[in-house]
Amino acid sequence: MATLRQRLPGNHPAAHGHFPGNPVIPAAVLLSETLRLIEARLGLRLAPCRIRRAKFPHPARPGDDLAIEFTGSSPGSIKFQCVVSGTTVLVGEVECSETSTS
Repeated sequence: MATLRQRLPGNHPAAHGHFPGNPVIPAAVLLSETLRLIEARLGLRLAPCRIRRAKFPHPARPGDDLAIEFTGSSPGSIKFQCVVSGTTVLVGEVECSETSTS
């Protein structure tokens, strides 16, 4: 299992309007950033890919420190989770029909 660390910017533009007075990072942004960081670490392009599952059990907020843990369960399949202070904010799996170097 590999672990990446990423701090969500306190002034992240996607948080404006999600939700005023109680900002959260939109789920699509959290998923996109997670996959982008995994791609960068592995030196792979995860496209075309299929998101097999993605669950967001707790919100991520601007300024949070993410621990992104991932592992390849089989060729073309990567399981991942994002944790903030011991709380899981994202868990999922992506299957890629092809992976190629960037």
